[in-house]
Amino acid sequence: MVERILEHKLVKNQVFRFVLSAGMGFLVDISAFYLFYHNLLVQHTYQVFSYTVRNSTLSLAISFFMGVVVNFLITKFLVFNESQSKSSKQFIRFALVAFIGFFANLAVVKFLIQTFGIYPPVARIMAALSLFFASYFIHKMFSFSLSLRHAS
Repeated sequence: MVERILEHKLVKNQVFRFVLSAGMGFLVDISAFYLFYHNLLVQHTYQVFSYTVRNSTLSLAISFFMGVVVNFLITKFLVFNESQSKSSKQFIRFALVAFIGFFANLAVVKFLIQTFGIYPPVARIMAALSLFFASYFIHKMFSFSLSLRHAS
């Protein structure tokens, strides 16, 4: 009985739902990163728009985008579904935050790989976790135009 009440309270808790949403996006992101880094992008570097790009950077760009789409859809419909903003406005704002987040992730991943020699998939996980907490508040206030007062 207590477990059912706890489960019900957790499901109603917006922060908990955001953790689940971000977790699903993250699973898509890190799984895709691993597949691209190890199986699909086997060269060390690639030419993209006349720039030389490492396979870890290209893998991050593709996997990050995939995770953002999954995260947006779950966040929109299961976390911040009370938002009255237009879906297109929500997505543009969400994508803008994600775009900035991408470069923050890229900087952290490169730093961890190049400075500490950390294995790229592990560096990707560490970067995502280090930037996770700020994203809840940014998406709530900016992407979905909701007040911070009602966090549950």
